[in-house]
Amino acid sequence: MSLNIMRKESLDRYLGEDKLFVKSMNARDLMAIGIGTVIGTGIFILPGTIAANSAGPGVSLSFLFSAIVCALAAMCYAEFASALPVAGSAYSYGNVVFGEFLGWLLGWALVLEYMLAVASVSTGWAAYFNTLLEGFGIHLPKALSGPFDPAHGTYINIVAVVIVLLITVMLARGMQSSLRINNIAVFLKIAIILIFIIVGFFFIKPQNYHPFLPYHMKGVIHGATIGFFAYLGFDCVSSSAAEVKNPKRNMPLGIIGTLAVATILYTGVAVVLTGMVKYTKLDVANPVAFALQMVHQDWLAELLSIGALIGMFTMMVSMIYSSSRLIYAIGRDGLLPSFLGKLDKKSHSPQVALWIVAIIIAIMGGLVSLDQLTSLVNIGTLFAFMLVSFGIIPLRKRKDIGNRGGFKVPLYPVLPILSGLACLGMMTQLQKETYIGAAIWFGIGIIIYFTYGYWHSKLADKKQ
Repeated sequence: MSLNIMRKESLDRYLGEDKLFVKSMNARDLMAIGIGTVIGTGIFILPGTIAANSAGPGVSLSFLFSAIVCALAAMCYAEFASALPVAGSAYSYGNVVFGEFLGWLLGWALVLEYMLAVASVSTGWAAYFNTLLEGFGIHLPKALSGPFDPAHGTYINIVAVVIVLLITVMLARGMQSSLRINNIAVFLKIAIILIFIIVGFFFIKPQNYHPFLPYHMKGVIHGATIGFFAYLGFDCVSSSAAEVKNPKRNMPLGIIGTLAVATILYTGVAVVLTGMVKYTKLDVANPVAFALQMVHQDWLAELLSIGALIGMFTMMVSMIYSSSRLIYAIGRDGLLPSFLGKLDKKSHSPQVALWIVAIIIAIMGGLVSLDQLTSLVNIGTLFAFMLVSFGIIPLRKRKDIGNRGGFKVPLYPVLPILSGLACLGMMTQLQKETYIGAAIWFGIGIIIYFTYGYWHSKLADKKQ
């Protein structure tokens, strides 16, 4: 018997399976999810480190170039989300246009991206929160403040576990209340960043911008390859498609709007920061807080710590939500146990998938040291970006998928091909250790597919 790993899912089945989701989101909600993911603590750190080590004051150009490359992938995601308004993001797109095996690999890459990103951020959130507590003289026992490492006296990072479970309880109670809280948190986060830009503007010294390109354009381009990773996360927006009102209009607005706001904020912080302090002094752990202390604005440095906590909170909300929809979609198709693909009758949301995701993330964040693994997030994302970009070509050729009135990537097929090649180019910038880790992860995924997924797939019942 021959294996047919390129068998394709139909859009009609997905639309039928996902119709029980409550369609409650608009473009503003989608942008809040996207901005919540993209704007984390990186905005307070990356502009300074890129300026010091790669681009000088030209770091603002680095973020602009990164955004242009990201915009190509964002447009490809926007067209897919408009044409295929279903749960599962790139995993579902891959199943429909490339076939089941590539769809599975895309899903498996995204499982890694989402869960590892949240687990890693939960430990960062815990570190900030513990520092805040220490300011009030409260100290957690050492045993409860780090990953499982008895030799160094730590057994569990309890704060990381608790924040993941609290966010999950919030999401389990329903999307409407979760969206309200997330939208308020994103608003506060943007307000804090804008306060920094406005206050910092009055401390700019024009001489700090000279020389503007100390490392020449080569440094700006190198900075752009680092800055590119700051924008990763807008793909979370596309996992919401089954719960969006008027997806043909709102999905492209949510995805492209996220990138536009993120670009303005990153570039604004970069311009103000390098104007406040000479770029050579910015190679520090927290350059934005350092710059504020240099100009005696300590009150705002304290406010930024709260901004960082809010930033990490919204990122975890968006990523846990997206992870649950992804796991639901894979379970819906039978490639993982089908109980993961069930919607709760009362809340019309994938409660089982949500809690399974939360428990795995809490265990990772609470017990495992993730320092060496976070670079794997980038390769999973770039792999998805690349296939989604190239996937626009087979998508356009499908006569059974209508996208009348929906968003379409301009300058087809040039921009989708450019986007795919740009993502491939970014993948060449990753370290060898990242590829070794990715090979192990994909190897596990391939074993699961051929021992379980292929045989339990909903497509296994059909004659291919």
